[in-house]
Amino acid sequence: MDPHAEFSALYEKHALDVFRFALYLSGNRPDAEDITAETFVRAWTSPEPIEMATVRGYLLTIARNLYLKGLRRHARQTTLSDDLVDPGPRVPDRLDQQAELGAVVSRLRLLPEIDRAALLMRALHGLPYQEIAVALDISVSAARVKVHRARARLMKLRMPPRESLREDDR
Repeated sequence: MDPHAEFSALYEKHALDVFRFALYLSGNRPDAEDITAETFVRAWTSPEPIEMATVRGYLLTIARNLYLKGLRRHARQTTLSDDLVDPGPRVPDRLDQQAELGAVVSRLRLLPEIDRAALLMRALHGLPYQEIAVALDISVSAARVKVHRARARLMKLRMPPRESLREDDR
């Protein structure tokens, strides 16, 4: 088969998964688009052949490494003042969906990066724990624990805090 056709098929099959993974990691659409593009550039230029049995894990590992590299690069940059924010109105097309997505992404961002990556690999992409373990360079049992703890932490963050009992409720 033609290498260009093979790569095109690989891209068509996995690009959306890589993009979603990058979006949930970064919480930023332009960064996710850049990570996705760079992931496939790296896969295309890789000197080693890609194992089709583990291609999704391989691509998600590249995406995660690019995300972490970006974090290190951004840590060396200075943030702009809040006074420079565009004061114009922002009208989202789907306010409710965007608000819910924003809440989920915010809660995901509270998780440690490795836990977030493990959970996304499992929940979004259905990767087996073995592939998650290889991608994150941890044991299979540690991968299971990270996914379990991340799910539990998200559920805890999702629940509203308990209000104290008022006198007339007792």
